[in-house]
Amino acid sequence: MANLESTKASLTTAEQLAREELIDMVPYQSARRLFSSANSTEEKIWLNANEAPGNGEYQLSAENLNRYPDFQPSNLLDAYSEYCGLAKEQLLATRGADEGIELIIRSFCKAYQDSILICPPTYGMYAISAENHGAGIVKVPLISADLTLDLAGLKQQVGKVKVVFLCSPGNPTGNLLPQAQIIEAIELFKDSAMVVVDEAYIEFSPEDSSAKLLNEFDNVIVLRTLSKAFALAGLRCGFTLANKDVITLLSKVIAPYPISAPVAELASNALTSDLNKMLEQVQSSNKLRGQLALWLTEQGWCKQVFASDANFVLFRCHSEQDKNQLFDLLVSNNILIRDQSKQLQLENCLRISIGSEQEIAKLQQLLSSY
Repeated sequence: MANLESTKASLTTAEQLAREELIDMVPYQSARRLFSSANSTEEKIWLNANEAPGNGEYQLSAENLNRYPDFQPSNLLDAYSEYCGLAKEQLLATRGADEGIELIIRSFCKAYQDSILICPPTYGMYAISAENHGAGIVKVPLISADLTLDLAGLKQQVGKVKVVFLCSPGNPTGNLLPQAQIIEAIELFKDSAMVVVDEAYIEFSPEDSSAKLLNEFDNVIVLRTLSKAFALAGLRCGFTLANKDVITLLSKVIAPYPISAPVAELASNALTSDLNKMLEQVQSSNKLRGQLALWLTEQGWCKQVFASDANFVLFRCHSEQDKNQLFDLLVSNNILIRDQSKQLQLENCLRISIGSEQEIAKLQQLLSSY
């Protein structure tokens, strides 16, 4: 009893009042948490967050900044509706796709009762958002041979989860999930769970989008963002695509003013008058990705290069020593990539975002000296 009282006394007020599971929870380690861009005396090459190279200056003309913005700015929804080919009633603009993830979990999972399903290796925020909400996490790993869905494993979880997260193209793997598998997963959970297809990188392979499935199935949600191909990560603007009933439900949970007027203006311009910039960016990134992947296969320290349909390349080193020394060599020269070796099935793996041609050339030159 005395030990219990002593332990409690050593806690701060916040720690005493907080939900117990949050005290020891490790937050998502974003690229900026791992390496801050603030207060840096040396310029860094950022190839660790799957951002696109800068695409020029944007000019703001937003007026009435003393007024709250519309709940869902019409100029933004009109632009994205035209871009994706869906009705405005099927869209919800959010603060990045990450907010969409949180809204979905909060809307469909009862805290401490319901669970989500993820297929690692995959994007870390699905699990973090679930933990934050008190939802359980069921894992059905991708099949290691080709990183496709384990449909037999998914079938065993039917009726046991409320939301299924599929990432295609995957992060950090980069590969597309076969469309037939996505459809089979949707059909498996047709009456018991929402199936979320995260398409943050779909602009790099647009013909493989699952958005067309929204008119066939009522348990499908698609996540999109302007952070990747549109080179607007700093705006924090994303979209949730779903049927009207789902959008109505999510609209009850989202903050009252999620999209600021300046964000809506810049994003609308990117989706309309500046759309060609994005298409050129995608073409350039895909070309550089192919060249980098081929170069990696020729390096003695590289054991495997993963197929990618996104703006990054994942590769596996022959040993942990190689992986650590390569990573440290780059960091010491202000080139930042991402260590993914703690992810399931990704031992000794590193991920390189496709930056500019000059940035990739500097990286290759440095790694050639290893």
